[in-house]
Amino acid sequence: MALTAFDPAQLAAALSGFAAMLDGRSAAAQAFARIAASGPFGGPEDSPARRAGAIALARRLGIPTLDEAPAAAFSWDGAVLRTGSEAWVVLHEIAHWLLSPDWRRNRRDFGLGAGPETGRKADADADRCLDEAALAAEEAEASLLGILLEVELAQPAIHAFLEQNWLEGWQRPSAAEYFAAVIDRLLAQGRIDGEGRPILLVPGTLPSAGARAA
Repeated sequence: MALTAFDPAQLAAALSGFAAMLDGRSAAAQAFARIAASGPFGGPEDSPARRAGAIALARRLGIPTLDEAPAAAFSWDGAVLRTGSEAWVVLHEIAHWLLSPDWRRNRRDFGLGAGPETGRKADADADRCLDEAALAAEEAEASLLGILLEVELAQPAIHAFLEQNWLEGWQRPSAAEYFAAVIDRLLAQGRIDGEGRPILLVPGTLPSAGARAA
């Protein structure tokens, strides 16, 4: 998504109006309620503790990490996740890792092409293997899954929710409908439960066992 500015003075009205348009969409309504209540807007968007929590989640999932900025090479180089960025960025990349099939985990930046943080953009673009429609769908799914991971880690996910444009055009029903459609896809894929909580298969657990990030 292209990021656009959001007027903080509209936030209360936007949250209330968006919630009203999700009436009857249980999973989406519950996921949105958790995001909206995730923390006050206007405070610090990042901290060493939040970044440490994101890195700890990556390690719990068995994702190798490297304390280096993605600008040095890639966010994900096919083997290791660079974590020298904001906590929400790390969690967004974890979401991509969760959404990617095994064969794409071997590709730089998950075969999606260069992201905003990528340093070696030409190399990342050379590994891209999704068309525009598939890329847009996965970016939307990774955006919301990463935001819901923030919620589970008690981080103020409302910042990323706004920065990634989920409330743009909130007055139009289509904005809420798009949010609900992406939530429904994550639910159908088994990435979240009916309350909007991420379902994580942690190494060492039974394949059918879901583990939450909290």
